[in-house]
Amino acid sequence: MSDRRKSLAIDKNAPCIQTLVMRLSFVCLVVLSAMLCPPSRAQVPVYQVTPIQSSIRFNTTSSRPLTGNFDKWNATLTFASRDPTSAVLQVEIQTASVHSSDIKNDDELKSKNLLNVAQDPVISFKSNKVVQTGKSTYDLVGTFTMRGVSKPATLKLVIAEQGSGSGYVQGIVPFDHKDYGMTSSRKIDERGEVDLNLKAKQVSGPELMHKRFP
Repeated sequence: MSDRRKSLAIDKNAPCIQTLVMRLSFVCLVVLSAMLCPPSRAQVPVYQVTPIQSSIRFNTTSSRPLTGNFDKWNATLTFASRDPTSAVLQVEIQTASVHSSDIKNDDELKSKNLLNVAQDPVISFKSNKVVQTGKSTYDLVGTFTMRGVSKPATLKLVIAEQGSGSGYVQGIVPFDHKDYGMTSSRKIDERGEVDLNLKAKQVSGPELMHKRFP
Protein backbone atom coordinates (compact mmCIF):
# COMPACT_ATOMS: atom_id res chain seq x y z
CA MET A 1 0.00 0.00 0.00
CA SER A 2 1.32 3.45 -0.93
CA ASP A 3 1.98 6.13 1.67
CA ARG A 4 -1.04 8.06 0.37
CA ARG A 5 -3.40 5.09 0.87
CA LYS A 6 -2.02 4.46 4.39
CA SER A 7 -2.64 8.10 5.25
CA LEU A 8 -6.22 7.90 3.97
CA ALA A 9 -6.86 4.73 6.00
CA ILE A 10 -5.64 6.37 9.18
CA ASP A 11 -7.68 9.50 8.52
CA LYS A 12 -10.78 7.39 7.90
CA ASN A 13 -10.55 5.74 11.34
CA ALA A 14 -9.73 8.98 13.18
CA PRO A 15 -13.38 10.02 13.88
CA CYS A 16 -14.14 6.60 15.41
CA ILE A 17 -11.08 6.82 17.64
CA GLN A 18 -12.03 10.33 18.77
CA THR A 19 -15.59 9.22 19.57
CA LEU A 20 -14.30 6.28 21.62
CA VAL A 21 -11.94 8.51 23.58
CA MET A 22 -14.75 10.98 24.33
CA ARG A 23 -17.06 8.19 25.53
CA LEU A 24 -14.39 6.72 27.78
CA SER A 25 -13.66 10.18 29.21
CA PHE A 26 -17.37 10.71 29.95
CA VAL A 27 -17.67 7.33 31.70
CA CYS A 28 -14.59 8.07 33.83
CA LEU A 29 -16.02 11.46 34.77
CA VAL A 30 -19.32 9.92 35.88
CA VAL A 31 -17.57 7.27 37.97
CA LEU A 32 -15.27 9.86 39.56
CA SER A 33 -18.20 12.13 40.40
CA ALA A 34 -20.06 9.26 42.06
CA MET A 35 -17.00 8.49 44.18
CA LEU A 36 -16.40 12.09 45.25
CA CYS A 37 -19.95 13.31 45.85
CA PRO A 38 -21.30 12.95 49.41
CA PRO A 39 -24.28 10.64 50.04
CA SER A 40 -27.66 12.06 49.22
CA ARG A 41 -29.76 13.44 52.06
CA ALA A 42 -32.31 10.81 51.11
CA GLN A 43 -29.95 8.21 52.59
CA VAL A 44 -30.29 9.67 56.08
CA PRO A 45 -33.44 10.49 58.08
CA VAL A 46 -34.63 14.03 57.41
CA TYR A 47 -36.72 15.73 60.10
CA GLN A 48 -38.49 19.08 60.20
CA VAL A 49 -39.56 20.95 63.31
CA THR A 50 -43.24 21.93 63.04
CA PRO A 51 -43.79 25.47 64.41
CA ILE A 52 -47.55 25.08 64.80
CA GLN A 53 -47.09 22.27 67.35
CA SER A 54 -44.06 23.83 69.02
CA SER A 55 -43.45 26.66 71.46
CA ILE A 56 -40.63 28.54 73.20
CA ARG A 57 -41.30 30.57 76.33
CA PHE A 58 -39.36 32.95 78.60
CA ASN A 59 -40.16 33.06 82.32
CA THR A 60 -39.00 34.96 85.36
CA THR A 61 -39.97 33.88 88.85
CA SER A 62 -41.58 36.33 91.25
CA SER A 63 -44.70 36.86 93.32
CA ARG A 64 -46.19 38.09 90.02
CA PRO A 65 -44.56 35.90 87.32
CA LEU A 66 -43.46 37.55 84.10
CA THR A 67 -43.90 35.26 81.11
CA GLY A 68 -43.62 35.75 77.38
CA ASN A 69 -43.84 33.55 74.29
CA PHE A 70 -41.52 33.93 71.30
CA ASP A 71 -43.30 34.19 67.95
CA LYS A 72 -40.22 34.03 65.71
CA TRP A 73 -37.59 31.34 65.96
CA ASN A 74 -35.91 28.72 63.81
CA ALA A 75 -35.00 25.18 64.83
CA THR A 76 -33.33 22.40 62.84
CA LEU A 77 -32.86 18.79 63.87
CA THR A 78 -30.47 16.96 61.54
CA PHE A 79 -28.99 13.47 61.52
CA ALA A 80 -25.70 12.40 59.96
CA SER A 81 -26.77 8.74 59.92
CA ARG A 82 -29.58 6.43 61.08
CA ASP A 83 -28.08 6.49 64.56
CA PRO A 84 -30.08 8.92 66.77
CA THR A 85 -26.87 9.91 68.57
CA SER A 86 -25.74 11.56 65.31
CA ALA A 87 -28.38 14.27 65.86
CA VAL A 88 -27.56 17.97 65.90
CA LEU A 89 -30.11 20.49 67.18
CA GLN A 90 -29.75 24.19 66.41
CA VAL A 91 -32.19 26.80 67.70
CA GLU A 92 -32.20 30.55 67.08
CA ILE A 93 -34.80 32.71 68.85
CA GLN A 94 -35.61 36.29 67.83
CA THR A 95 -35.82 38.10 71.17
CA ALA A 96 -37.85 41.01 69.76
CA SER A 97 -40.69 38.59 68.95
CA VAL A 98 -41.49 37.97 72.64
CA HIS A 99 -45.02 38.83 73.69
CA SER A 100 -47.31 38.41 76.66
CA SER A 101 -50.91 39.31 77.48
CA ASP A 102 -49.88 42.80 78.63
CA ILE A 103 -48.12 45.48 76.56
CA LYS A 104 -46.37 46.84 79.67
CA ASN A 105 -45.00 43.38 80.34
CA ASP A 106 -43.81 43.18 76.71
CA ASP A 107 -41.89 46.42 77.16
CA GLU A 108 -40.27 45.12 80.33
CA LEU A 109 -39.32 41.81 78.71
CA LYS A 110 -37.71 43.62 75.76
CA SER A 111 -35.95 46.23 77.89
CA LYS A 112 -32.21 46.38 78.49
CA ASN A 113 -32.86 45.05 82.00
CA LEU A 114 -34.01 41.67 80.70
CA LEU A 115 -33.79 40.48 77.07
CA ASN A 116 -32.17 43.68 75.80
CA VAL A 117 -33.54 43.09 72.31
CA ALA A 118 -31.88 46.17 70.80
CA GLN A 119 -28.38 44.89 71.54
CA ASP A 120 -28.94 41.12 71.77
CA PRO A 121 -31.44 40.10 69.08
CA VAL A 122 -30.86 36.33 69.26
CA ILE A 123 -30.95 33.58 71.89
CA SER A 124 -29.43 30.33 70.65
CA PHE A 125 -28.80 26.72 71.51
CA LYS A 126 -26.58 24.27 69.62
CA SER A 127 -25.96 20.68 70.63
CA ASN A 128 -22.49 19.15 70.36
CA LYS A 129 -23.08 15.75 71.94
CA VAL A 130 -25.93 13.23 72.21
CA VAL A 131 -26.15 10.69 75.03
CA GLN A 132 -28.70 7.88 75.01
CA THR A 133 -30.57 7.77 78.33
CA GLY A 134 -33.29 5.20 77.57
CA LYS A 135 -34.76 3.02 74.86
CA SER A 136 -35.88 6.05 72.83
CA THR A 137 -34.68 9.03 74.90
CA TYR A 138 -31.51 11.07 74.50
CA ASP A 139 -29.80 14.03 76.11
CA LEU A 140 -28.81 16.84 73.76
CA VAL A 141 -25.77 18.38 75.41
CA GLY A 142 -24.79 21.76 74.03
CA THR A 143 -24.29 25.48 74.46
CA PHE A 144 -26.96 28.03 75.39
CA THR A 145 -26.22 31.66 74.48
CA MET A 146 -28.17 34.71 75.68
CA ARG A 147 -27.10 38.36 75.89
CA GLY A 148 -23.68 37.38 74.57
CA VAL A 149 -23.05 34.91 77.39
CA SER A 150 -22.64 31.19 76.60
CA LYS A 151 -23.10 28.39 79.12
CA PRO A 152 -23.59 24.60 78.90
CA ALA A 153 -27.16 23.31 78.77
CA THR A 154 -28.96 20.01 78.15
CA LEU A 155 -32.27 19.34 76.42
CA LYS A 156 -34.11 16.04 76.08
CA LEU A 157 -34.79 14.40 72.72
CA VAL A 158 -37.47 11.73 72.45
CA ILE A 159 -37.73 9.69 69.23
CA ALA A 160 -40.90 7.67 68.77
CA GLU A 161 -40.73 3.95 68.12
CA GLN A 162 -40.00 2.75 64.58
CA GLY A 163 -42.72 3.43 62.08
CA SER A 164 -44.20 6.66 63.42
CA GLY A 165 -41.50 9.02 62.13
CA SER A 166 -41.94 11.63 64.85
CA GLY A 167 -40.15 12.99 67.86
CA TYR A 168 -39.92 15.99 70.13
CA VAL A 169 -37.40 18.05 72.03
CA GLN A 170 -38.23 19.33 75.48
CA GLY A 171 -36.25 21.13 78.11
CA ILE A 172 -36.04 24.01 80.51
CA VAL A 173 -32.84 26.04 80.59
CA PRO A 174 -32.72 27.72 84.03
CA PHE A 175 -30.47 30.68 84.67
CA ASP A 176 -29.51 33.30 87.24
CA HIS A 177 -30.18 36.85 86.06
CA LYS A 178 -26.80 38.07 87.27
CA ASP A 179 -25.00 35.53 85.06
CA TYR A 180 -26.49 37.21 81.99
CA GLY A 181 -26.34 40.82 83.17
CA MET A 182 -30.08 41.08 83.83
CA THR A 183 -31.79 43.29 86.40
CA SER A 184 -35.42 44.10 87.18
CA SER A 185 -37.49 46.53 89.23
CA ARG A 186 -39.66 43.65 90.34
CA LYS A 187 -39.08 41.81 93.57
CA ILE A 188 -37.87 38.57 92.09
CA ASP A 189 -35.50 35.88 93.24
CA GLU A 190 -33.13 36.65 90.36
CA ARG A 191 -33.89 33.49 88.47
CA GLY A 192 -35.50 32.73 85.14
CA GLU A 193 -35.82 30.05 82.49
CA VAL A 194 -36.29 29.44 78.80
CA ASP A 195 -38.78 26.63 78.17
CA LEU A 196 -38.51 24.79 74.83
CA ASN A 197 -41.11 22.37 73.49
CA LEU A 198 -40.39 21.39 69.88
CA LYS A 199 -42.28 18.83 67.81
CA ALA A 200 -40.43 17.22 64.89
CA LYS A 201 -41.68 15.02 62.06
CA GLN A 202 -39.76 12.90 59.58
CA VAL A 203 -40.27 14.03 55.99
CA SER A 204 -37.94 11.72 54.06
CA GLY A 205 -35.17 9.14 54.28
CA PRO A 206 -34.96 5.84 56.18
CA GLU A 207 -36.09 5.33 59.77
CA LEU A 208 -33.83 5.97 62.71
CA MET A 209 -32.46 2.85 64.36
CA HIS A 210 -32.46 2.83 68.16
CA LYS A 211 -29.60 0.99 69.81
CA ARG A 212 -30.38 -1.48 72.56
CA PHE A 213 -30.28 0.26 75.90
CA PRO A 214 -29.37 -1.69 79.07
